[in-house]
Amino acid sequence: MTRITREFGTAIQRPVPAVSADVIFASTRFPKYKIGANNQIIDARDDANILSLKEVVAHETAQLLEQQKRLSVRDLASKFEKGLAAAAKISDEARLREAASLEKHVLLKKLRDGLESLRGRVTGRSKDDVEEAIAMVESLAAQLTQREGELIQEKAEVKKLANFLKQASEDAKKLVDEERAFARAEIESAKAAVRRVEEALQEHERTSRASGKQDLEGLMKEVQEARRIIMLHQRSKVMDMEYELHALRNQLAEKSKRSLELQKELSMMRKGEMSLLLYELEGAEALGSYLQIVPCSDSAPGLSECTIQWHRMSCEGGRKELISGATKPIYAPEPFDVGRLLQVDVVFDDQCIALTTAGPIDPAAGLGSYVEALVRKHDTQFKVVVAQTNGVEHPLESIHVLHIGRMRMKLSKEKTTVAKEYYSSSMQLCGVRGGGNAAAQALFWQAKQGVSFVLAFESERERNAAIMLARRFAYDCNIMLAGPDDRAPIGTR
Repeated sequence: MTRITREFGTAIQRPVPAVSADVIFASTRFPKYKIGANNQIIDARDDANILSLKEVVAHETAQLLEQQKRLSVRDLASKFEKGLAAAAKISDEARLREAASLEKHVLLKKLRDGLESLRGRVTGRSKDDVEEAIAMVESLAAQLTQREGELIQEKAEVKKLANFLKQASEDAKKLVDEERAFARAEIESAKAAVRRVEEALQEHERTSRASGKQDLEGLMKEVQEARRIIMLHQRSKVMDMEYELHALRNQLAEKSKRSLELQKELSMMRKGEMSLLLYELEGAEALGSYLQIVPCSDSAPGLSECTIQWHRMSCEGGRKELISGATKPIYAPEPFDVGRLLQVDVVFDDQCIALTTAGPIDPAAGLGSYVEALVRKHDTQFKVVVAQTNGVEHPLESIHVLHIGRMRMKLSKEKTTVAKEYYSSSMQLCGVRGGGNAAAQALFWQAKQGVSFVLAFESERERNAAIMLARRFAYDCNIMLAGPDDRAPIGTR
């Protein structure tokens, strides 16, 4: 017979392995370890900054509270669903435990019945052992009953927790559905608002296009009508007026020329010099043209054999003013000559013939207003060609730029400065006195003593404007800018 012990099993004797006496332990105390983050084992001796359990719990609690604050409704619903699944799992485990507990009760009852039947058949010490075994079985039954009570209470709590989690999960799902419905409603409202705005913008764009198209069509019609009117009326009137003005100018020039010829013939007849008429002046007596001595008799000596000198004098018949350097058969009037008479003396074989203009030199049309417009600028540029430098013919007819400013004049070629001088008493400026048909487009400029140029302009208008503008700026600097040996008339700038 097998003897029943308190351990309800058979004691098996197993040999214990011997321990070597040469084993040396690093310490006589069991080492102290602590659990750190991510379930890692940390030696307390190695980490001096290890936190206490209370601090770790407080830190984890704060993190959980912070995380709970950041949870959204969907996260809460997920958490509740996970808790509900955990509660269902715990409930299943409780049922399994209940079934196992019932089996334990059955086994203990069978064991007690067997021991009761055995107690009646044994005597002596075996009977005492049987009674002791029965007492132990009854103690186990009492403990099992107490454990079942605890399990029942735990089951009730788990069930209550499961119901709470289920209710919370349903509330969370309901809240999620409400939030989802509210979000969908807001989205639909926003889409509707966007559609209304798009429709309003499209309608505004269509209206703007229609109105803009109508306005454009109206403007195009007005422009076409204006063009038609201009083509039908204004253009023809302007052209007719231009043609009439051109014809009147031609007639006036012819009559003026004829009048000059008649005045010359009349003056000759009065003086009784008709038979002695050898030379005459030819050309328009106006600024921008030139006067030329031409022989009018076959018996007239050649001009190359004569001595020529040009003079200017006032209309009242005052004394003559010699024009220094004007000793050629051709002379181009300059701005100083406007409003004054010009006279040229032709001397040959001890005889002197004086030829005088029929009237004072007329100003160029529109030149005054052109110069007034240039005066408003700080610096005016003219394109010129250098014909002579210090009285020597310039070999290259390259384009230069003449700058006329308020304080100085400068002649440059591209980025190179040829001459630059401030207005001074040593500076001279006048028209070229002689030089053929191009004299009306050229001027003489002495920048300083020993530096002089003869500059040719693009037109007579540009040449006379440059002379008048430079004299105007020089007069503002209290400098009288004139030619060699010239004396400016009173009031002339």
